[in-house]
Amino acid sequence: MWLLEVRAGVYVGSPSQRVRGMIWDNVTAGIDGGNAVMAWTTNTEAGFEFDTCGENRRVPCDFDGVKLVKFLAPQAAPRSEASADGGSLTTENVGNPRGSRNPIS
Repeated sequence: MWLLEVRAGVYVGSPSQRVRGMIWDNVTAGIDGGNAVMAWTTNTEAGFEFDTCGENRRVPCDFDGVKLVKFLAPQAAPRSEASADGGSLTTENVGNPRGSRNPIS
């Protein structure tokens, strides 16, 4: 059984249900602060099934028997701290010289 790493951390293959379960057990045991998703083909209306673990704004939900993904609202803006020049530092603009928000969340 082989999985091909097509991008960093993205593996593609067709393991058996037993092997897929063993892989998922290892992923969930070592996820720490990250998140993961596993998808596989199956005999459903969508043609696939998936499972997730870890914290993420995308959360699977059941909608009349079809698994969809809902997006949680962004967390409240972080508390600002005064910087030496009188401006404010937040987790959103630290390390960004323009102080703008990252458009990709």
